[in-house]
Amino acid sequence: MLHISTWKRLLIWGVTALILFMAVPNLFYPRVERHNDALKQIAAAGATPEREEAAAGWPSWMPSGLVNLGLDLRGGAYLLADVQVEDVYRERMNGYWPEVRDELRKRRDTVGAIRRVNGPPGELHVKIGNPQAMAEALDAVRGLARPIMSLTGVGSSDIEVAGQGDTIVVTLSEHEKTAADDRTVRQSLEIVRRRVDEAGTREPSIQRQGESRIIIQVPGIGSAQELKDLIGQTAKLTFHPVVSRTSDPGTNPGARNLLMPSMDEEGVFYVLEETPVVTGEELTDAQPAFDQNGRPAVNFRFNPSGARKFGDYTRDNVGSPFAIVLDNEVISAPTIQDHISGGSGIITGNFTIEESTQLAVLLRAGALPAKMTFLQERTIGPELGQDSIDAGRVATIVAFAAVLVFMVLSYGLFGVFANIALIINIGLLFGLLSIIGATLTLPGIAGIVLTIGMAVDANVLVFERIREELKTARGPARAIELGYEKALSAIVDANITTFITAAILYAMGSGPVRGFAITLGLGILTSVFCAIYITRLLIVAWFDRRRPTTIEV
Repeated sequence: MLHISTWKRLLIWGVTALILFMAVPNLFYPRVERHNDALKQIAAAGATPEREEAAAGWPSWMPSGLVNLGLDLRGGAYLLADVQVEDVYRERMNGYWPEVRDELRKRRDTVGAIRRVNGPPGELHVKIGNPQAMAEALDAVRGLARPIMSLTGVGSSDIEVAGQGDTIVVTLSEHEKTAADDRTVRQSLEIVRRRVDEAGTREPSIQRQGESRIIIQVPGIGSAQELKDLIGQTAKLTFHPVVSRTSDPGTNPGARNLLMPSMDEEGVFYVLEETPVVTGEELTDAQPAFDQNGRPAVNFRFNPSGARKFGDYTRDNVGSPFAIVLDNEVISAPTIQDHISGGSGIITGNFTIEESTQLAVLLRAGALPAKMTFLQERTIGPELGQDSIDAGRVATIVAFAAVLVFMVLSYGLFGVFANIALIINIGLLFGLLSIIGATLTLPGIAGIVLTIGMAVDANVLVFERIREELKTARGPARAIELGYEKALSAIVDANITTFITAAILYAMGSGPVRGFAITLGLGILTSVFCAIYITRLLIVAWFDRRRPTTIEV
């Protein structure tokens, strides 16, 4: 019998109503956008009458998630940057020179005088006075090697040491170069993201592409040059003595003190001395490592000036905490366990390997680790973006109207039911896009238009099957029931293959291709849901009410 239980009906309509409710803010886009911007500004810089008025422009009990507009719809700037990872090799070798020098000085009586000589970029060349002691010198330098913190380099050392006559040649190992390249690009990505986020831009898209490239798309920014200037700024990294820790954001820090929030601990604030012990300008390196107990940690190294100041402070403050502050947020506040001399130390804590790696990235985020070359740049004006929105709106309306007319002319009343489900389908699609915070691009609009055309495919299969069942002299109720049963496998198979294609596009593509894949994939899900449940529920409700003896499809 043609029947859907009450609890199933309530569940279907409940889920539908909830998702449609999440799509409502998109009907009031400018108003909700001003509300969201005001809330961000209040959280970042405090309340003002204008911000409070804008925040009050949208009810707090209503959802405020929007389908974000991409670069091609809002206008903005696009950059394709290539990170010059080779710069890091030279810096690493410069950082190793003091350690190599100090280690060889301990053996001056054997190896003789030592001095650094010029060599190719990324190599450290050290000349010794007694070439006969080269083997001992090489062993001493090899003792400075550290294990590589990466899955592909497990068991390998970070440097390779060789002798050429009276010269020691130190280079990074291939495994370390691979790991360093990855860390450098990740660090650059993190710095760029922090710089762009700090500017308060709406929904930037910052993605890694390939081995060493980064795509930066920032809607709403004036020009590509403005974006390049923004990225070129340097993050502010400082190391401060900790006065106290509190959960009260209104705490008075006192004279010459600062109150700063914790980056990772929600609701935790630190009172710090205003004058830093050292700054990020004196930090030369930070790498993930393991402590003496085999737990993930972070090694860091200062230049000579920073090493002297940091050593003096740690000598006088053993047992006291100090805070590592990045962009006015405390990223870590470890306790000084011992006098840290030599300009290097280790940060321990309850870290996972991923967290220690991320902390090392953040520690080094005070400046770009390597030069970024901009391979491509584009500026898209807001007028062009509005033209794209208008063109997309026209295409969607035309496609929508054509499908509505076709379904009514082809299937009569059942076509009306399919059209109602199609309208709900579009609402569900925007609701899901709002829930996941997706960014809508011009290819995404193409995906929505395609969804409109594909959304009625399942209904067409069902209605044609019902027609065939009616020709076998079955009753209306049985024909409808068999129509859905026998068409279900074809509907599922057809949409699964398309969904797999959308998934591949999302996994393998980037930027606009992903935008198309997201709308297409979500459109398939909403289309199947509406065809199997919404349209059927409408037909069953009509049939229960009218009880027709014959039907025309």
